[in-house]
Amino acid sequence: MPSYGCDHIHLVSPDPLKTAQFYERMFKAKRLRVTEVEGGGVHVQLDLNGLKLVVANPRVKALAVTAGDGCGIEHFGIKTDDIKKTVGELKAAGVKFVQEVVEGHSGTKHGFFLGPDNMLIELLERKG
Repeated sequence: MPSYGCDHIHLVSPDPLKTAQFYERMFKAKRLRVTEVEGGGVHVQLDLNGLKLVVANPRVKALAVTAGDGCGIEHFGIKTDDIKKTVGELKAAGVKFVQEVVEGHSGTKHGFFLGPDNMLIELLERKG
């Protein structure tokens, strides 16, 4: 039986370079590559501690293959080993939290904030 795993998360932004800078600045993501694509857009590939993020311009209508009904990625999570410190740094940088940090039943602490282009991002600190 084949094995599976996450390869990357693909984010869409009107300004991929600016969006990529947010992840580089706030989470120390490393820029792997910037590729120009047909029509003048760019793809920026980042490494966020082993998770590949791809940030790109919206696809031209002829190539768009999404359902068009708003379905897609609702949010993604970034883990930290010190959520209190991370929240302080994010807020100091002007990041807006839409749900303050709470502790769940399993001891996991998590909150939600808005990244570039109003992308909903969950910040987590897991116990153990």
